[in-house]
Amino acid sequence: MSLGGKRVLVVEDEMLLALDLEEGLRDAGCEVIGPAGSVRSALRLAQNSDIDVAILDVNLAGERVFPVAQVLSERGIPFVFATAYAGSDELYPAEVRDVPRLAKPYTVGQAVETLDRMVGTPG
Repeated sequence: MSLGGKRVLVVEDEMLLALDLEEGLRDAGCEVIGPAGSVRSALRLAQNSDIDVAILDVNLAGERVFPVAQVLSERGIPFVFATAYAGSDELYPAEVRDVPRLAKPYTVGQAVETLDRMVGTPG
């Protein structure tokens, strides 16, 4: 697994899911940044933290996470959207429609596998 030692930003407003995800990522050898449960706190972390990859819940207490996605894109940091709206392209701004989506509900194992594929080094 190539996630070992990676710094992963977790943006998720459902606390139980965020804690499960944090535990699973730590078990995979990651350093977890966050979790952030609001756009404001996620923006602060996205702008000021050393991050290798991120998982972003699209809907944070009614706010869309797209400003955070923009910061990560500008910094060249790969990310995946975690969302119940995985198939709704019209919800996503054009510049992030090609970003991978992890459909909710997902398992922590699926999240770890997805992030691992994103940062993995080719065989």
